[in-house]
Formats: sequence, C-alpha cells, structure tokens
Amino acid sequence: QVQLVESGGGLVQPGGSLRLSCAGSGNIFNIYDVAWYRQAPGKQRELVATITRSGTTNYADSMKGRFTISRNKAKNTVYLQINSLKPEDTAVYYCHGVLGRSDVWGQGTQLTVSS
Repeated sequence: QVQLVESGGGLVQPGGSLRLSCAGSGNIFNIYDVAWYRQAPGKQRELVATITRSGTTNYADSMKGRFTISRNKAKNTVYLQINSLKPEDTAVYYCHGVLGRSDVWGQGTQLTVSS
C-alpha cells in the first residue's frame, strides 16, 4: 500500500523559512507525480507546486518566487521549501501522489506563521 507522510510543519515567525517533507513508501517517486497542496482555515484546498516523476517542476502562479519543490530519490522524499513566510501561508500542507487514475494523499502537516 502506497503511503505519504508529511512532516516539518510548526510555528514559524513571519519572514522565516521552513522546509516541509513528504516521505513516500517504496520507490513511489520514481513512478508517481507529486504535488503539494495547502488548505487554510475556511478556504478550499489549493495547489502549491508539482514535480513529475521525471523531475519537471511547476508552480501555481500565486506561489512562484517563495516556494521551491524538490526531491531526493535516495531518501524517497519530496520537499517544499518556503521562504519569506507570511501569516497568510498558515495552512495544513498536504502531499499528493498521482499515477494514472490512482492517487494518494498524506495526512497533512500544520504550518502556522505568527509572531
């Protein structure tokens, strides 16, 4: 069974940086395209960034500049680096893997940006 586990969230001050991790079971990232989504309180889940199994990255227009998606195949982990954190980045961040018609979600990790 394919699983994704996010980690790295927490309480961060505005202006700070943070790296979220998404650990996958097996060699998931060799065959799955992976995306980071986020869901702020009272809002719909929104796409942040994607990385294909070939390593191509894309970002939602509103996320370009401060967000960087990357992966470490040896560690079966996809990362989301967020710089210059703002209070509006406060959300639960989810990892999502897609392979054809199959998909899997992680449980999410909470990021709170506050002074």
